[in-house]
Amino acid sequence: MGFRMENNGVEYATGIQPDIRKATHFLACGLGSGLAPIAPGTWGSLAALPLAFILINLPFALQIPLVLIASLFGIWVCGEVAKDLKVHDHPSIVWDEFCGMFIALMLCPPIAFLWAAPLAFFVFRFFDIKKPGPIGWLDRTQKGGWGIMADDLLAGLATFAVIQACLLI
Repeated sequence: MGFRMENNGVEYATGIQPDIRKATHFLACGLGSGLAPIAPGTWGSLAALPLAFILINLPFALQIPLVLIASLFGIWVCGEVAKDLKVHDHPSIVWDEFCGMFIALMLCPPIAFLWAAPLAFFVFRFFDIKKPGPIGWLDRTQKGGWGIMADDLLAGLATFAVIQACLLI
């Protein structure tokens, strides 16, 4: 099966790896960023930033529906890839980080991106790694594609609140 690694207290058999030649695997693995051997969630969060920049340059009326579509798609694609890999929330699945970062930065004025993106990255990673309160509860209790996505969506919303508060200052 290959060596084992631990992520958030869960061991993963790393012998079953994603096949990024499959579109579902490529997307769930954050366009390949989730294949980083160390800290794939961090690399996935960074890889989401160029797409987040494109998102925030769209009209506000399109941003929320697009993030909703990306998140609903993520529930499905992350669930399918988890089934393929026979592991719930395999470390290489980082589409959830992409959607969390999209939520964190949506409605941010493009002119603020240079300070908002690094702040969103660090705040989102804090919430995603430490999983305080309801974020941790979602991570521990929810299963399937929804379980993979839910904690990151809430971490993205918490980060969104921080970014929006900073924009008001």
